[in-house]
Amino acid sequence: MSTATFAEASARRAPGIVGTGLSRIGYEVRGYFRSPDAVFFTFLFPVIMLGIFTAAFSAAGEISPAPGEPGVSVAAYYLPGMLAAGILLSGVQNLAVDIAGEKSDGTLKRLGGTPLSPVSYFIGKIGQVFVTGTLQAGLLLATSATLFGIALPTTTSAWATFAWVFVLGTATSALLGIALSSVPRSGKSATAVVIPIVLVLQFISGVYLQFSMLPAWLQDIASLFPLKWMAQGMRAAFLPADFESLERHGSWELGWVAVWLLAWLVIGLVASRLTFRWIRRDA
Repeated sequence: MSTATFAEASARRAPGIVGTGLSRIGYEVRGYFRSPDAVFFTFLFPVIMLGIFTAAFSAAGEISPAPGEPGVSVAAYYLPGMLAAGILLSGVQNLAVDIAGEKSDGTLKRLGGTPLSPVSYFIGKIGQVFVTGTLQAGLLLATSATLFGIALPTTTSAWATFAWVFVLGTATSALLGIALSSVPRSGKSATAVVIPIVLVLQFISGVYLQFSMLPAWLQDIASLFPLKWMAQGMRAAFLPADFESLERHGSWELGWVAVWLLAWLVIGLVASRLTFRWIRRDA
């Protein structure tokens, strides 16, 4: 086949690949909500944790950037971290466990015997993460405003920051979840492998603990991973400007948030394409 003929064939095939991937999004979303453990541990978990932290620490009063300065409620302070954690759970944890299970039960082997392209499969999974992540963030924001009385941002710039951090973080987390799915040896061991990684990252990345209170060496480690930057970007969107002084360099560093998330997106894309197999090599 000549180069020109191959290019024409690829161009004709591309819409089919994308269309098939888009058509799988609905299937993936329905499968997600039919799994009670996925709904609880990835969809509802941030809402539940925000409620627990609010109930546990509200008696201590508001959190402020410095003594004597105006602060925000405990719920308002933890909201950005929970939004970032929700992105990580929907992408990394959900997809890593889900795809490892599909490899183990033979689902991927059966799909590999069909004309389905890995790209179409990726589109379906990533689309599912975007749909469920958007619904989760909407639920978390609605709950925060109605049940916890959190005043949401009123400026266009704040919502624009939230939007691009959410989109970039979700795409990055989804691709990293696909790549991480190749690590567990079986579907049964997937949760034991994936959940500790995700849990540790939440503790060191400013989700459950104030990032500025962590030792410098732990901050350095956390800064190598995307969750720290997603949480920082969400704080820039939802916390007053005075809280910028609590960041490590006294700035939201939104430029670096974008750079690090883009870098991890590329890493996730390359790793997922190199490691993805319809069946394990040692199967």
